[in-house]
Amino acid sequence: MSLLRVTGLSKSFGGLTAVDGVSFDLAAGQLLALLGPNGAGKSTCFNMVNGQLRPSAGSIQLDGHELVGMRPRDIWRLGVGRTFQIAATFNSMTVLENVQMALVSYERKLFGLWKPARSWHADEAFSLLEQVGMAADANRSCGVLAYGDVKRVELAIALANRPKLLLMDEPTAGMAPKERNALMALTRQLVTERNIGVLFTEHSMDVVFAYADRMIVLARGKLIAEGDADTIRNDPRVQEVYFGTGKTFQPRAALNHAAAPTNQGALQ
Repeated sequence: MSLLRVTGLSKSFGGLTAVDGVSFDLAAGQLLALLGPNGAGKSTCFNMVNGQLRPSAGSIQLDGHELVGMRPRDIWRLGVGRTFQIAATFNSMTVLENVQMALVSYERKLFGLWKPARSWHADEAFSLLEQVGMAADANRSCGVLAYGDVKRVELAIALANRPKLLLMDEPTAGMAPKERNALMALTRQLVTERNIGVLFTEHSMDVVFAYADRMIVLARGKLIAEGDADTIRNDPRVQEVYFGTGKTFQPRAALNHAAAPTNQGALQ
């Protein structure tokens, strides 16, 4: 059974159709990459799954629960975590306090003036930091961390609601190659240990081909290809629209009669 099932998802802004009838599934324990050139509809699709945008049409189901119409915080409480392209942490707080605040929010704890927030969920917060390799920095301010370490803290925060589904928006943006691989290897480990489904967007193709189990590719709001790394590398629509010039979008029938593109090196 699919953890996430998206069916006929569409979003229009006035006369502009940003996402047009997109459907896909994601299983628990799987990393699914959402790819496409700028303007393909990735962010719009992502934000509809998260509840930040309401679809014009379509269905988004998590474990059989319909998410369309739900508020982002309610979707979060159902078990959908998220990280952002620009890491979002409180620089004035310690690493531990950042994770504690996420846990306090999830547990809906009301605390009195006689018991400060820093006393809540310290052990659980420290455990999450251990899982992402940041326990040694628990008492440091987030404002002094290297960017790669901030992304790890953000991942710990995203795990605070015990997610079934993790949405990761450009998780390795701004990171050096070594940091990118370390973060994605950690994500893969957590996916396996926790049986989480991950939907992520990413521009670094080395990361995508190394870590994604499956990929879906959008162009001009439409789903044009899906499959594993070999399938995506060899799909003529992907080569032309995403990895090629980015100027041509044709239905499969038209491409079947066209000459094969010559820029396959971009996919190797």
